[in-house]
Amino acid sequence: MQNTSKEYDAVVQVCQELFSKKMKDYGCAWRILRLPSLTDQIFIKAQRIRGLQQNAVQKVDEDAASEFVGIINYCVMALIQIEKGVVEQPDLSFKETVALYEDKIAITKQLMMDKNHDYGEAWRDMRVSSLTDLILQKLLRVKQIEDNAGHTLVSEGIDANYQDMINYAIFALIHLNK
Repeated sequence: MQNTSKEYDAVVQVCQELFSKKMKDYGCAWRILRLPSLTDQIFIKAQRIRGLQQNAVQKVDEDAASEFVGIINYCVMALIQIEKGVVEQPDLSFKETVALYEDKIAITKQLMMDKNHDYGEAWRDMRVSSLTDLILQKLLRVKQIEDNAGHTLVSEGIDANYQDMINYAIFALIHLNK
């Protein structure tokens, strides 16, 4: 599992570097986005990945890896929005935003490590296409929870679904990097 931790951190570093560069370009304009808007952005990226996996012809020059990075970063934004709430104007400094990003990733990585212990790294034998499908399934669950105004009877909350999507996307990127 130590190898998984290092591979995980390497993927996160790439994602966080892109996130930080976009923060310098745009600030935290994403802070105005409501959760359903973030969910829809993630959905678009997951659908594009699935299309890339199924279609023989690709007309836009971006690969699945860049879309998985986008999924990770949008999920982190969603986790921050859950904690901080939606605002009408960008309100976080670069330093605050990076600290929040690192906090959400640390919590999500610990969840992965705990599940990895219990499941015995089963994800290593999964296909990237299966990880994509699981992300899409989680998105459909999140959309249903959002449509139910956040209420669930027995299911985990939206935040757990975003964390799972981050971890599935990181697993996919680890597979794609090999």
